[in-house]
Amino acid sequence: MKRGIAIFVVLVLTYLGAQIYALSVSLERVRSDDPTVWSEDVAALASKAPGPSGALLFVGSSSIRRWVDLAEHMAPIPVINRGFGGSKIGDVIYHSETLFQARAPRAVVIFVGTNDITPEAAKPLDVMVEAFEEMMGEVRRFHPQTPVYYIAITPSPLRWEVWDKAQAVNGAISELASGMANTTVIDTGNALMVDGLPDETNYVFDRLHLSERGYAIWADRVRSRVFSDLGLE
Repeated sequence: MKRGIAIFVVLVLTYLGAQIYALSVSLERVRSDDPTVWSEDVAALASKAPGPSGALLFVGSSSIRRWVDLAEHMAPIPVINRGFGGSKIGDVIYHSETLFQARAPRAVVIFVGTNDITPEAAKPLDVMVEAFEEMMGEVRRFHPQTPVYYIAITPSPLRWEVWDKAQAVNGAISELASGMANTTVIDTGNALMVDGLPDETNYVFDRLHLSERGYAIWADRVRSRVFSDLGLE
């Protein structure tokens, strides 16, 4: 019995150690502004089948990549998930040739920018607005008329101290997007908070990524807006 317990403890510690190591490696790449640090991740996306025509194309950072129930949440419209790493807007721009390639998507949904606004290094507002405009230029290069939905930066507990800066970015991007054809900002911030603070139950242990409950909120807000605009609800 003791031997079995000891083996179990070793396995648990090994697993936790691997998870911590993977997280530390990912954080190092998140801190980098070199888009080539994600080249292997993007190459892995490129190696997959292009996906069906008429799908919903989701692009962005790890919150998109970790959306494991995305296909179920968006059924019956098929989805293409092109989330990668802890990407920033500049990374999406750099790898746009791979990320935005799709056959006549019904809509493009993007979530990126939260990793540009961190307590360690928050990019200035004008830089973020310029980057968003450049990213949209890349989207339109591939999909000139396709509806595009940008999920606004979310209020995570881990980065709460820079939420005011994130809100400023969200506001500026919303204003910019309002002047762009077929471009909509979906703000899920209030739905993820309670009493003016991020609801911890909407996030996993790292206090940054969404929990199952958090993704359910995203699914409700994103699906209702996209499907309504497409005349499906």
